[in-house]
Amino acid sequence: MNSPTEQEILRARDFWGAIVLFFLSVFFLWRTSFIPLFGQNRAGVSGADWYNSAALVPFGIFGALLVLSLVLMNISIKAGGARLALTRVGIGWNRSEALRFSTLALILFFYIVGLVPRVDFIIGSGLLITGLIYGYHGGRSDRMILVTLIVAIAGLYALAAHLPRSEWKAHDDDWVALVLWFGLTLWVLATNRQDRVARAIPIIAILAPTLLVLAMAFGFRQNVPNRSGLLFSQIEYHYFVNIKPLWSR
Repeated sequence: MNSPTEQEILRARDFWGAIVLFFLSVFFLWRTSFIPLFGQNRAGVSGADWYNSAALVPFGIFGALLVLSLVLMNISIKAGGARLALTRVGIGWNRSEALRFSTLALILFFYIVGLVPRVDFIIGSGLLITGLIYGYHGGRSDRMILVTLIVAIAGLYALAAHLPRSEWKAHDDDWVALVLWFGLTLWVLATNRQDRVARAIPIIAILAPTLLVLAMAFGFRQNVPNRSGLLFSQIEYHYFVNIKPLWSR
């Protein structure tokens, strides 16, 4: 039997990735279905118009992930990835792949459990985006370990310092995550001056979460994670105090 090509191995891994993504998106779509969408009243929570529903954004995000998983699985099956995924190439032990999946799992754990509820959404997501792009661009294990440690430090501090919900409005964990994000960004730019991807990371890391949270808060009038966060609280204050009155008079 000929050794599989890099493309075939990639399609085999896409198959497993599509399965994981499929079940995750279905699970979160199911959980989102408990949020009132068309004016229902569930568990004492009354829904308003559908465009004001808190379920709109999660349905959009996880619906897109579900479609993405189906497209990815279809491509993998057509390219023979499903068949290869069940062989030793697809399920056998691979040190680099184990490192990649385990570090990704740790990063997502500390982001979802530690940062999202407690740290400003723009700061936490900016740190996550910077870590994911830098850490997994090029497949270098030292980068994966570095960004995992940085995100873990930010998440562990937030969990240890402000575990109860009553302390989620504190800002010291915002500052810790911001300093780590700033330091990681400087390191990326200093060590990869000729890399176009590295130069684009700060732009993506700032714009993506900022535009998302602004659209959620002021466009769709959704509840955003940690509304009292260090950056978003200032954005919200200046929006209502200095900007909105310009067209409300």
